[in-house]
Amino acid sequence: MRDASMFDLTGRVALVTGGNGGIGLGCARGLAKAGARVMLAGRNAAKNTEAVAALAALGAEADSVIADVTEEASVTAMVARTVARFGGLDILVNNAGINIRNRPEVYDIADWHRVIATNLTSTMLASKAAHPHLKAGGRGRVITNGSMLSIFGLPFHAAYGASKGGVVQLTRSLAVAWGGDGITVNCLLPGWIDTELTRRARTDMPQLNDNVLSRTPKGRWGEPADFEGIAAFLASDAAAFITGVALPVDGGFSVQG
Repeated sequence: MRDASMFDLTGRVALVTGGNGGIGLGCARGLAKAGARVMLAGRNAAKNTEAVAALAALGAEADSVIADVTEEASVTAMVARTVARFGGLDILVNNAGINIRNRPEVYDIADWHRVIATNLTSTMLASKAAHPHLKAGGRGRVITNGSMLSIFGLPFHAAYGASKGGVVQLTRSLAVAWGGDGITVNCLLPGWIDTELTRRARTDMPQLNDNVLSRTPKGRWGEPADFEGIAAFLASDAAAFITGVALPVDGGFSVQG
Protein backbone atom coordinates (compact mmCIF):
# COMPACT_ATOMS: atom_id res chain seq x y z
CA MET A 1 0.00 0.00 0.00
CA ARG A 2 1.31 3.43 -0.91
CA ASP A 3 1.68 5.99 1.87
CA ALA A 4 2.77 9.50 0.92
CA SER A 5 1.82 11.03 4.27
CA MET A 6 5.41 11.89 5.13
CA PHE A 7 5.41 14.33 2.18
CA ASP A 8 1.98 15.81 2.93
CA LEU A 9 1.93 19.47 4.01
CA THR A 10 -1.84 19.74 4.43
CA GLY A 11 -2.69 22.10 7.28
CA ARG A 12 0.72 23.73 7.40
CA VAL A 13 1.38 27.39 6.72
CA ALA A 14 4.27 28.66 4.61
CA LEU A 15 5.69 32.16 4.14
CA VAL A 16 7.88 32.73 1.07
CA THR A 17 9.79 35.99 0.77
CA GLY A 18 10.33 37.13 -2.79
CA GLY A 19 7.65 34.59 -3.59
CA ASN A 20 5.96 36.43 -6.45
CA GLY A 21 8.32 35.19 -9.18
CA GLY A 22 11.34 33.12 -10.14
CA ILE A 23 12.75 30.63 -7.66
CA GLY A 24 10.50 31.91 -4.87
CA LEU A 25 7.35 31.19 -6.82
CA GLY A 26 8.77 27.81 -7.80
CA CYS A 27 9.20 26.96 -4.12
CA ALA A 28 5.73 28.31 -3.34
CA ARG A 29 4.17 26.16 -6.05
CA GLY A 30 5.80 23.05 -4.63
CA LEU A 31 4.59 23.82 -1.13
CA ALA A 32 1.10 24.55 -2.40
CA LYS A 33 0.95 21.34 -4.42
CA ALA A 34 1.87 19.42 -1.25
CA GLY A 35 -1.07 20.99 0.57
CA ALA A 36 0.39 24.00 2.39
CA ARG A 37 -1.36 27.32 2.71
CA VAL A 38 1.00 29.94 1.35
CA MET A 39 1.67 33.60 2.07
CA LEU A 40 3.78 35.33 -0.59
CA ALA A 41 5.80 38.40 0.40
CA GLY A 42 6.97 40.89 -2.20
CA ARG A 43 7.19 44.61 -2.89
CA ASN A 44 5.30 44.58 -6.20
CA ALA A 45 1.55 44.43 -5.61
CA ALA A 46 0.69 43.49 -9.19
CA LYS A 47 3.17 40.61 -9.23
CA ASN A 48 1.89 39.48 -5.83
CA THR A 49 -1.66 39.34 -7.17
CA GLU A 50 -0.62 37.35 -10.25
CA ALA A 51 1.36 34.88 -8.15
CA VAL A 52 -1.52 34.34 -5.71
CA ALA A 53 -3.80 33.65 -8.66
CA ALA A 54 -1.31 31.09 -9.98
CA LEU A 55 -1.36 29.25 -6.65
CA ALA A 56 -5.14 29.49 -6.42
CA ALA A 57 -5.33 27.84 -9.83
CA LEU A 58 -3.61 24.83 -8.24
CA GLY A 59 -6.39 24.67 -5.67
CA ALA A 60 -4.23 26.18 -2.95
CA GLU A 61 -5.22 28.69 -0.29
CA ALA A 62 -2.86 31.63 -0.79
CA ASP A 63 -2.48 35.30 -0.01
CA SER A 64 0.18 37.99 -0.28
CA VAL A 65 1.70 40.78 1.77
CA ILE A 66 3.75 43.76 0.67
CA ALA A 67 6.99 43.79 2.64
CA ASP A 68 10.48 45.28 2.63
CA VAL A 69 12.62 42.46 3.96
CA THR A 70 15.49 44.83 4.78
CA GLU A 71 13.40 46.67 7.39
CA GLU A 72 12.84 44.94 10.73
CA ALA A 73 9.45 46.54 11.37
CA SER A 74 8.23 45.46 7.93
CA VAL A 75 9.47 41.91 8.49
CA THR A 76 7.79 41.74 11.89
CA ALA A 77 4.54 42.93 10.32
CA MET A 78 4.93 40.40 7.48
CA VAL A 79 5.15 37.50 9.91
CA ALA A 80 2.31 38.86 12.05
CA ARG A 81 0.12 39.21 8.94
CA THR A 82 0.82 35.59 8.00
CA VAL A 83 -0.06 34.30 11.46
CA ALA A 84 -3.21 36.41 11.61
CA ARG A 85 -4.33 35.25 8.15
CA PHE A 86 -3.65 31.53 8.52
CA GLY A 87 -3.45 30.92 12.26
CA GLY A 88 0.23 30.05 12.54
CA LEU A 89 3.49 29.62 10.68
CA ASP A 90 5.27 26.31 10.04
CA ILE A 91 7.52 26.94 7.04
CA LEU A 92 9.66 29.96 6.19
CA VAL A 93 11.39 30.24 2.81
CA ASN A 94 13.96 33.04 2.82
CA ASN A 95 14.18 33.64 -0.90
CA ALA A 96 14.24 37.43 -1.42
CA GLY A 97 17.45 38.61 -3.04
CA ILE A 98 19.15 40.96 -5.47
CA ASN A 99 22.43 41.18 -7.34
CA ILE A 100 24.33 44.30 -8.40
CA ARG A 101 27.27 43.33 -10.62
CA ASN A 102 30.56 45.23 -10.71
CA ARG A 103 34.24 44.60 -10.10
CA PRO A 104 35.21 44.89 -6.42
CA GLU A 105 37.78 47.66 -6.91
CA VAL A 106 35.08 50.02 -8.22
CA TYR A 107 32.11 48.68 -6.27
CA ASP A 108 29.89 51.36 -4.76
CA ILE A 109 29.65 50.87 -1.01
CA ALA A 110 25.95 51.81 -1.02
CA ASP A 111 25.33 48.97 -3.48
CA TRP A 112 27.34 46.65 -1.21
CA HIS A 113 25.15 47.47 1.78
CA ARG A 114 21.99 47.05 -0.31
CA VAL A 115 22.99 43.57 -1.48
CA ILE A 116 24.06 42.43 2.00
CA ALA A 117 20.88 43.81 3.57
CA THR A 118 18.58 42.20 1.01
CA ASN A 119 20.25 38.81 0.76
CA LEU A 120 21.77 38.17 4.20
CA THR A 121 20.35 40.51 6.82
CA SER A 122 16.80 39.84 5.63
CA THR A 123 17.34 36.12 6.18
CA MET A 124 18.26 36.79 9.79
CA LEU A 125 15.40 39.23 10.33
CA ALA A 126 12.73 36.91 8.93
CA SER A 127 14.09 33.84 10.68
CA LYS A 128 14.23 35.65 14.01
CA ALA A 129 10.68 36.98 13.63
CA ALA A 130 9.37 33.56 12.60
CA HIS A 131 11.16 31.58 15.32
CA PRO A 132 8.52 31.64 18.10
CA HIS A 133 5.83 30.51 15.69
CA LEU A 134 7.99 27.80 14.12
CA LYS A 135 8.89 26.55 17.61
CA ALA A 136 5.28 26.55 18.77
CA GLY A 137 4.27 24.22 15.95
CA GLY A 138 6.90 21.65 16.93
CA ARG A 139 8.08 20.90 13.40
CA GLY A 140 9.22 24.22 12.00
CA ARG A 141 11.11 24.44 8.75
CA VAL A 142 13.38 27.22 7.49
CA ILE A 143 14.67 27.06 3.92
CA THR A 144 17.23 29.67 2.94
CA ASN A 145 18.40 30.61 -0.53
CA GLY A 146 22.13 30.62 -1.08
CA SER A 147 23.82 30.29 -4.46
CA MET A 148 26.53 28.40 -6.28
CA LEU A 149 28.49 31.58 -5.45
CA SER A 150 28.28 30.47 -1.83
CA ILE A 151 31.02 27.99 -2.75
CA PHE A 152 33.08 29.69 -5.48
CA GLY A 153 33.69 33.17 -6.84
CA LEU A 154 33.17 35.29 -9.94
CA PRO A 155 34.87 38.64 -10.59
CA PHE A 156 31.72 40.76 -10.86
CA HIS A 157 29.88 39.22 -7.90
CA ALA A 158 31.86 40.10 -4.75
CA ALA A 159 28.91 41.49 -2.79
CA TYR A 160 26.52 38.80 -3.99
CA GLY A 161 28.99 36.00 -3.27
CA ALA A 162 29.78 37.40 0.17
CA SER A 163 26.09 37.66 1.01
CA LYS A 164 25.34 34.14 -0.19
CA GLY A 165 28.34 32.66 1.58
CA GLY A 166 27.02 34.33 4.69
CA VAL A 167 23.60 32.76 4.14
CA VAL A 168 25.18 29.30 4.26
CA GLN A 169 27.00 30.04 7.53
CA LEU A 170 23.86 31.61 9.01
CA THR A 171 21.92 28.50 8.00
CA ARG A 172 24.37 26.30 9.88
CA SER A 173 24.27 28.51 12.97
CA LEU A 174 20.47 28.56 13.05
CA ALA A 175 20.35 24.80 12.54
CA VAL A 176 22.53 24.30 15.62
CA ALA A 177 20.74 26.92 17.69
CA TRP A 178 17.21 25.75 16.90
CA GLY A 179 17.53 21.99 16.53
CA GLY A 180 16.27 21.55 20.07
CA ASP A 181 13.22 23.63 19.19
CA GLY A 182 12.12 21.10 16.58
CA ILE A 183 13.16 23.40 13.74
CA THR A 184 15.26 22.33 10.77
CA VAL A 185 17.19 24.92 8.75
CA ASN A 186 18.55 24.08 5.30
CA CYS A 187 19.95 26.05 2.40
CA LEU A 188 19.39 25.71 -1.34
CA LEU A 189 22.28 26.60 -3.65
CA PRO A 190 20.73 27.45 -7.02
CA GLY A 191 22.92 27.25 -10.08
CA TRP A 192 22.17 29.05 -13.32
CA ILE A 193 18.38 29.36 -13.29
CA ASP A 194 16.28 31.01 -15.99
CA THR A 195 14.89 34.04 -14.15
CA GLU A 196 14.65 37.79 -14.72
CA LEU A 197 18.03 38.29 -13.02
CA THR A 198 19.89 35.81 -15.21
CA ARG A 199 18.20 36.98 -18.40
CA ARG A 200 19.73 40.40 -17.80
CA ALA A 201 23.08 38.73 -17.16
CA ARG A 202 22.87 36.93 -20.50
CA THR A 203 22.26 40.25 -22.21
CA ASP A 204 25.29 41.77 -20.49
CA MET A 205 27.50 38.72 -21.13
CA PRO A 206 26.69 37.17 -24.54
CA GLN A 207 29.03 34.22 -23.95
CA LEU A 208 27.29 33.23 -20.72
CA ASN A 209 24.64 31.00 -22.28
CA ASP A 210 27.11 28.78 -24.13
CA ASN A 211 29.40 28.60 -21.09
CA VAL A 212 26.57 27.46 -18.82
CA LEU A 213 25.29 24.86 -21.26
CA SER A 214 28.74 23.41 -21.90
CA ARG A 215 29.58 23.05 -18.20
CA THR A 216 26.22 21.82 -16.87
CA PRO A 217 25.95 18.01 -17.03
CA LYS A 218 22.18 18.25 -17.42
CA GLY A 219 22.77 20.36 -20.53
CA ARG A 220 20.23 23.08 -19.78
CA TRP A 221 19.48 26.06 -17.60
CA GLY A 222 17.48 25.40 -14.49
CA GLU A 223 13.88 26.56 -14.20
CA PRO A 224 11.81 27.75 -11.23
CA ALA A 225 9.85 24.49 -11.50
CA ASP A 226 13.04 22.64 -10.52
CA PHE A 227 12.57 24.02 -7.00
CA GLU A 228 9.05 22.73 -6.45
CA GLY A 229 10.06 19.25 -5.32
CA ILE A 230 13.08 20.15 -3.21
CA ALA A 231 11.17 22.85 -1.32
CA ALA A 232 8.27 20.51 -0.60
CA PHE A 233 10.67 17.76 0.50
CA LEU A 234 12.68 19.92 2.90
CA ALA A 235 9.46 21.26 4.40
CA SER A 236 8.03 17.77 4.94
CA ASP A 237 8.30 15.14 7.65
CA ALA A 238 10.43 13.12 5.23
CA ALA A 239 13.26 15.61 5.86
CA ALA A 240 12.83 15.80 9.64
CA PHE A 241 16.40 14.59 10.32
CA ILE A 242 18.08 16.83 7.73
CA THR A 243 19.36 20.16 9.02
CA GLY A 244 22.29 22.50 8.43
CA VAL A 245 22.69 21.25 4.86
CA ALA A 246 23.63 23.39 1.83
CA LEU A 247 22.21 21.58 -1.18
CA PRO A 248 23.19 22.50 -4.77
CA VAL A 249 20.29 22.66 -7.21
CA ASP A 250 22.36 23.32 -10.30
CA GLY A 251 22.11 20.42 -12.75
CA GLY A 252 25.61 19.36 -11.73
CA PHE A 253 27.32 22.68 -12.57
CA SER A 254 29.28 22.81 -9.32
CA VAL A 255 30.61 19.25 -9.32
CA GLN A 256 33.05 19.87 -12.17
CA GLY A 257 35.34 22.14 -10.13
